[in-house]
Amino acid sequence: MLAHQREFLDLALAKNALRFGQFTLKSGRLSPYFFNAGLFDSGAALDALGRAYAQTAITVGVGFDMLFGPAYKGIALATATAVALAREHARDVPLAFNRKEAKDHGEGGVLIGAPLAGRVLIVDDVISAGTATRESIALIRSNGATPAGVLIALDRQERGQGVQSAAQEIAAEFGIPVIAIARLEELLALVGERPELAEHRARLAAYRSSHGV
Repeated sequence: MLAHQREFLDLALAKNALRFGQFTLKSGRLSPYFFNAGLFDSGAALDALGRAYAQTAITVGVGFDMLFGPAYKGIALATATAVALAREHARDVPLAFNRKEAKDHGEGGVLIGAPLAGRVLIVDDVISAGTATRESIALIRSNGATPAGVLIALDRQERGQGVQSAAQEIAAEFGIPVIAIARLEELLALVGERPELAEHRARLAAYRSSHGV
């Protein structure tokens, strides 16, 4: 496990954004863990999260010219990532995000920030059904830009409706990488290392065995 992955998981646990227990997902599955990026709700937490996103993009080496944050959670996440890229990696890239509803006065439209151009990296929390990601890709393409990939916080690595995960479906459908700061694989490794988390390992492993890809 890389240092930024460990730091991200530690932060998620500290902020209670990553919890263990029994949670009913939208799919109806009972999951032994739950992730909610909305709980990275302070300046320090967003600063650390932005560093983790930025380091992931740099480490993986995905090529991109700008960032796009899908409304709503993606707005803060892409902004924090842009700040971290500029400060930590000397990459000052443009940033854009969208409104849920088009504005019919002022500057109008659904986009805020830099014009969509070149290779656009989408920054979001997770990919569930993939609806928001598909809408973002369509918006990027309709503005003459090219989706470069999707950068998310946590990949649950579990099957969707078929044999692939939602992240794998997006990657296959659009031919772009889907990159996560951490995956269920890293979470299992962390739980295996920490005695205070050891009680959760068997349930996580069983869940992956039943629903994993």
